[in-house]
Amino acid sequence: MKSNTQNEKIKAITEKTLVVGIDVGSETHFARAFNWRGYEFSQKPIAFSNTEEGFETFQTWMEGLKGKHGLNQVLPGMEPTGHYWFNLGNFLRANGMRPAHVNPHHVKKSKELDDNNPAKNDRKDPKVIAGLVNEGRYFYPYIPEGVYAEIRALSGLQVVAQNEKIRLKNRIARWFSIYFPNYKDVYGNVGAMSGLMVLKVAPLPEDIVKLGVDGVNRIWRDAKLRGVGIKRAQTLVTAAAHSIGSREAREAARVELRILLSDYEMQTERETELMSLLKEKMAEVPYVDKLLAIKGIGLKTVVGFVAEAGDITRFDNPKQLQKLAGYAIVKNDSGKHKGESHISYRGRKRLRYVLYEAAVSVVSHNPEFKSIYQYYLTRDKNPLKKMQAIIAVACKLIRIFYLILRTGVAYDATKLTGDIRRPVAA
Repeated sequence: MKSNTQNEKIKAITEKTLVVGIDVGSETHFARAFNWRGYEFSQKPIAFSNTEEGFETFQTWMEGLKGKHGLNQVLPGMEPTGHYWFNLGNFLRANGMRPAHVNPHHVKKSKELDDNNPAKNDRKDPKVIAGLVNEGRYFYPYIPEGVYAEIRALSGLQVVAQNEKIRLKNRIARWFSIYFPNYKDVYGNVGAMSGLMVLKVAPLPEDIVKLGVDGVNRIWRDAKLRGVGIKRAQTLVTAAAHSIGSREAREAARVELRILLSDYEMQTERETELMSLLKEKMAEVPYVDKLLAIKGIGLKTVVGFVAEAGDITRFDNPKQLQKLAGYAIVKNDSGKHKGESHISYRGRKRLRYVLYEAAVSVVSHNPEFKSIYQYYLTRDKNPLKKMQAIIAVACKLIRIFYLILRTGVAYDATKLTGDIRRPVAA
């Protein structure tokens, strides 16, 4: 990634380069072609469909322009418009071209430079995109391969299953608020296994009362569930007997809860299956076991980090990872004005969330990280606020993860705390 500077990007575009700006759509793409100085070769935008035939038409068009103007390479640029660019990007790569991406925010801000008009259309956008590419304001997207592609795809499915579980828990909690509000006095967690087992057999409070203490306890005994017994069964039956929940639409309420519990169980099984597959794939990534040796860092954290960052060897230093996570520090200084700095929030949102959760976890469970967190809060010079300190810990985790995955060095708690330079009192 050392050649990823703007100067190097500009240098890569020579007199023999055909720069193509592409406005990506769900079904139809539009493209315009320019030389390295911004002179346009295309008389009008070419429209081609998101099909094999459309891609071949686009390829023929580019080859014609290359032959006519004596060019030998093509640099196609586009906005990363959701997933719509995937098929076109794969086609370009298969034909020896490396698609470049431009920031949609840059396209939006620079489209008024030519005509002082913020209008967006299929003719204007490809030109703006090509102009940004010519100025070196582009980047090459990282497309994971091999085990890293598998981990990213499986991790995405796991996150979907996890979010579905949260949504279903919220709907189940709503059901309890309407039909069985007293349930929360027995179970603080709506997903408690022993409670759900009873609700499958006796959904409504009146059904639980009818089942009785012995019936509830028998369900748990048959399932060989530990940690529950007569006392918990008595508490549940008593809560059901004094329930203030609605007694209307009872059959509909039973059906609704049965559907919710079935969906919740399915998503739970799906998440478990995906985590099992992810654990197998993670075993193929070098030095992952050394990350799991850090107290407070679990499998989900490491999976999320590897899924979002990909192959760590593509980074030259941890600052690039910090930037990818949106944790790069943005200063607000101008002349004598010294504003408050903040993080950029640019990059991969999921990676930023994973690192934040990891920082909260190590501060809670890891003594050395807790010590560092407290130091950030209480140091004499430039003490940090709580959120700032958590972000500082997250950035330290980035550096630790990078070093371990890159070199295979074992985590050293003494070195971690020793690297903090604390001022010595005179």
